[in-house]
Amino acid sequence: MASRRLLSSLLRSSSLHRGPSKPHLTKPPSPRPSPSPTGFLLNRVLDYATSAAAPSPSPPSPPKAPAPSGKITDEFTGAGSIGKVCQVIGAVVDVRFDEGLPPILTALEVQDNSIRLVLEVAQHLGESMVRTIAMDGTEGLVRGQRVLNTGSPITQRAPRRSWLTAQHCQLGFRPASGSGLKMHGSVMPCRHFRKYFLLIVRAIEVPVGRATLGRIINVIGEPIDERGEIKTDHYLPIHREAPAFVEQATEQEILVTGIKVVDLLAPYQRGGKIGLFGGAGVGKTVLIMELINNVAKAHGGFSVFAGVGERTREGNDLYREMMESGVIKLGEKQAESKCALVYGQMNEPPGARARVGLTGLTVAEHFRDAEGQDVLLFIDNIFRFTQANSEVSALLGRIPSAVGYQPTLATDLGGLQERITTTKKGSITSVQAIYVPADDLTDPAPATTFAHLDATTISELGIYPAVDPLDSTSRMLSPHILGEDHYNTARGVQKVLQNYKNLQDIIAILGMDELSEDDKLTVSRARKIQKFLSQPFHVAEVFTGAPGKYVELKESIVSFQGVLDGKFDDLSEHSFYMVGGIDEVIAKAEKIAKESAS
Repeated sequence: MASRRLLSSLLRSSSLHRGPSKPHLTKPPSPRPSPSPTGFLLNRVLDYATSAAAPSPSPPSPPKAPAPSGKITDEFTGAGSIGKVCQVIGAVVDVRFDEGLPPILTALEVQDNSIRLVLEVAQHLGESMVRTIAMDGTEGLVRGQRVLNTGSPITQRAPRRSWLTAQHCQLGFRPASGSGLKMHGSVMPCRHFRKYFLLIVRAIEVPVGRATLGRIINVIGEPIDERGEIKTDHYLPIHREAPAFVEQATEQEILVTGIKVVDLLAPYQRGGKIGLFGGAGVGKTVLIMELINNVAKAHGGFSVFAGVGERTREGNDLYREMMESGVIKLGEKQAESKCALVYGQMNEPPGARARVGLTGLTVAEHFRDAEGQDVLLFIDNIFRFTQANSEVSALLGRIPSAVGYQPTLATDLGGLQERITTTKKGSITSVQAIYVPADDLTDPAPATTFAHLDATTISELGIYPAVDPLDSTSRMLSPHILGEDHYNTARGVQKVLQNYKNLQDIIAILGMDELSEDDKLTVSRARKIQKFLSQPFHVAEVFTGAPGKYVELKESIVSFQGVLDGKFDDLSEHSFYMVGGIDEVIAKAEKIAKESAS
């Protein structure tokens, strides 16, 4: 009896499985092969027995995410649509979309590729085709390869597809709390699974926040330091509008760096842009690392270093030096790191080099806007940013402008520079290394950059820090901004140094004895000022053994004014070398005197 009831229930379920019977047709349907009833029933019995012997089944697990279906989930951006590669010429890839054409600057994701390849839409060609710039190598791409429209700008990771049950998710609503899923995109019904909805999550933007400190990321936010994934809840797109005028701070204020020569003679504007000039090996990197260290200690702010189109070896050396000097700490002390690194070096395609500066700026913007900090943004080298955009412009077929540069030179550079500013929440102060091609200052690339700078720091070999006190300039050097005391002291120091420079030819030919008494006094004070402009750095302590010094601005003004007034004419030049304030000069002079007497 039991077996009969079992067979009848199985037959009933199989009839339900096949669906309701169709009405009889005038013409009988052609016979079709079917499995043996005995074999079918036997299999059903075995399945039933197996399921009965097993424990009570848990809710069906979500099936594996299939390839993107191509269904559009956002009519404006066309997110979720699938295109096909039509043409590949170097870093330029043309993609055709039958529907859901992506807007300009949208990131596309190449499917079934050996590496993750992100494309950025640069042009609409017509006939449902877009021209894109690749953020990585295009080797191995073939025509007809599928490309997913993410519906958002440059992204940190590939779009995630998560399966949600109907009770957890409804069309147009966010997932229920406790589901462990975050809503970043649109929800659509899946064709194959009635109980599930397919959630296409827009590709997450570049990671920002404290989790990026001490880490190295590339243009699309992927960590490239082989230290695992960056765990953060904060993400931002790299293409953003500059702060509105009503959001920007109007007062002009200097950013005290604790470096005497910078604060006194070429002060940095809080939220300004500083050009850093200098050849190889003169000390630019040490100056950059000391700025990072001092801003972190004095202002509690962080720094972001964007390596744009420079040598990979230099990026590796900078990373190692930062670890040796304590600017970057690994392991359990990573939270104490003071700098985030964003690299797009000269081995990268032009698309990556043209966008990595925006990625670094986006990381800095989070510290400014979300945490209200004074952030230092270092860009090395801003010329390579312009150069990469010029390459992209040529690849897109635009007619070149002056000296072969892109016709959008001013727009490209302005889009980056205008986002570097002071708001009512915080500031981004940018120090930009500038390469001048063939030392031609009239070249369109550096000439366009100069229009955005608030100060220039010239590095030269000699007394460290390697800052030229005469050639370095700043718009902040004004009595209305700095005050009369600071302005008069700075101009007095520059005047003495310039007079000494004018006398050097006479000294070289005739010697010091041929100078007048006033000129001899000028030379003596100028040499003391030159020595006094030197300063031991915290980041160089591991090399020199001398502890670093942070000098307050007021102390610098009083000390140099005392030298100009002749209060320390009786002290030797050597006592002014590699010290902090004037008190250390006096103590060092007494120590030298005791050693000489003994």
